[in-house]
Amino acid sequence: STDAFQTIDSLDILEKKSVYFLPAKVINNNFSKSKNQLTLNKGSNDSVYIDMGVIAPKGIVGIVSHTSGNFSSVQSVLNTRSQIVAKFQKTNHFGTLVWDAKDPHIVQLKEIPRIAPLQRGDTIVTDGKSTIFPEGIPIGTVVDFSIAPDSDYYQIDIRLFTDMTSVKHVYLVRRNKAEEIKSLEMEANNVE
Repeated sequence: STDAFQTIDSLDILEKKSVYFLPAKVINNNFSKSKNQLTLNKGSNDSVYIDMGVIAPKGIVGIVSHTSGNFSSVQSVLNTRSQIVAKFQKTNHFGTLVWDAKDPHIVQLKEIPRIAPLQRGDTIVTDGKSTIFPEGIPIGTVVDFSIAPDSDYYQIDIRLFTDMTSVKHVYLVRRNKAEEIKSLEMEANNVE
């Protein structure tokens, strides 16, 4: 329905013509284990492939891990194996989004240095360096943070914008080849 696309439009990512969205329905969803998966009603027959990003109208959901002809399995952001590069919308400091398997609404952001200015309510988004998610897709907001006396890095809790316990409609994100190549080259050039 066009409504669904308008919700996405509010993320401003349709402006980027290099990104395509394939709507899908969640037909199975775990959020109470430590390695959660979602099952979608689209698969390789619909051009779904492994490592495709999956988003909901409010923010990210996970990454495709397996496909069959008509279905795909998605490694949820609520998966202790999940590692997604994320950044602060306002400062561009970036780190890795992980999950400690405690609360299905809260994930953790690692590797943010203690020099980074941050406060509760700061928005976290995808950083766009990988070929999986375009830059700027919302993830969540900072709800809590602390720093151990002997550490150079914050412990940060992020409340997800997407309610992973009730997500029903998602979009698979496909970047066009040129965009993917550019992003890959940028990543390769960033290696020391």
